[in-house]
Amino acid sequence: MILKLARPVILVLTFVLSTSFINSDTRETTIQWMSWEEAVEKAATDKNPKKVFIDIYTDWCHWCKVMDKNTFNDPKVAAYMQEHYYMVKLDGESKRDITHNGKTFKYVPSGRRGYHELAAALMQGRLSYPTTIFMSEKFEMLSPVPGYQKPDAFMKIAKYFGENIYLEKKWADYDRESR
Repeated sequence: MILKLARPVILVLTFVLSTSFINSDTRETTIQWMSWEEAVEKAATDKNPKKVFIDIYTDWCHWCKVMDKNTFNDPKVAAYMQEHYYMVKLDGESKRDITHNGKTFKYVPSGRRGYHELAAALMQGRLSYPTTIFMSEKFEMLSPVPGYQKPDAFMKIAKYFGENIYLEKKWADYDRESR
């Protein structure tokens, strides 16, 4: 009787131990999101600052959640973005004041929902969620990218800015050549 119970227990333990070793070797990179203020501080203090990436979302946005799940959790996307960008999450409806370059951005009540002035400024007045923002190391606008992006399409855009291809080629040329 004990031998009959021992065999399944040994099989389960063997499986658990073997998969735990496999998982430890293939750990997925996860994005370490930071606040706007943390990114500003990092950019100011790092010897080799990175570009800045901002994911503007809302709690009610379905496609924002899909992009979090499918795009930002993709191991290749997460690893690339962690290496090349300071990653900022910004709630487009945040009620928290954010001060940048001497200007304080606030929440603006509007209709059923309001919006945050910084989010609106970054999205150039087009309140569309999700919108991702690519900025230089000095917080200069490179491009807002509205809408859900699948991992492969997102990586193409991220590399365009992250590897400074935008300095040499127009997007249309890069897009056509990289198909």
